Amino acid sequence: MTTIISPKQFSPVEDAENIRKACQGWGTDEKAIISILGHRNLFQRKLVRLAFQEIYHQDLLQQLKCELSGNLERAISLWTLDPADRDAVLANETLQKSDPDYRVIIEIACIRSPEDLLAVKRAYKFRYKHSLEEDLASSTTADIRKLLVGVTSAYRYDGDEFDETVAQSEASTLHQEIHGKAFNNEEVIRILGTRSQAQLNATFNIYKDIYGHSITKGFPGGDYFSTLRTVIRCIRDPKKYFAKVLRLAINMEETNEDALSRVIVTRAEKDLKDIKELYLKRNNISVDEAVAREWSGDYKTFILALLGADQN
Repeated sequence: MTTIISPKQFSPVEDAENIRKACQGWGTDEKAIISILGHRNLFQRKLVRLAFQEIYHQDLLQQLKCELSGNLERAISLWTLDPADRDAVLANETLQKSDPDYRVIIEIACIRSPEDLLAVKRAYKFRYKHSLEEDLASSTTADIRKLLVGVTSAYRYDGDEFDETVAQSEASTLHQEIHGKAFNNEEVIRILGTRSQAQLNATFNIYKDIYGHSITKGFPGGDYFSTLRTVIRCIRDPKKYFAKVLRLAINMEETNEDALSRVIVTRAEKDLKDIKELYLKRNNISVDEAVAREWSGDYKTFILALLGADQN
């Protein structure tokens, strides 16, 4: 959603110099930094970071962390990172918390492509000298551990083909295992952790045809089923899922800047336009308007820049 500077107009050296100037003097010029980084695509941001390193022998991210603070610093730092490295940081941060937000892990495991997930796991291992699965297993227990390690360890087929016979069989299996009296999550984890998105969506559709309701309807309470519901929603309809995360981040009594930044930053160069359209349809207000209403200052300016709705 960002306004991209064309190659003819773009100069990574000039951007690096202007960011450096914004960081000098009595106070940081946050608006200047936002006007640059908020309008550069992934490739351009990489070049700016390289130019900054070559000219000043300093990592741009370290400079930003020194000069910025709070939600703005976090959002700009995440935006400046490569996507795989960004996801590795997000995963590690949530696993370090006393009450981890497993949505972060599920989004990475179930919405990223198989190749992207592999890249995240490589970046995680390089940064933290542990595997993502190892740290995830250490931070979870029982059925939630089995489920999250299962979907995070997956390398799914990424094509559109699916087998209808398998979908019918596994729709029945999921119904028996989830809603049956003798609950056993092994088959649930096997199906959700190995099948492709296309195959699982075929299974979910057939499930609804057979039983007259979505697979998540009537789930028992508890943390495990809440986590299982999120896994299914991320696989079934990522855009709808993200639109709901945005709605909750914006409309809760206490706004959730971490969730807002995570969705906007990670989807801005992917499917944010579609998520915004779905948000508007479901909430009768645009994401841009909602953000402008609930936030202020430089953080709002940066988020609106990523949304493509800069306000002067």
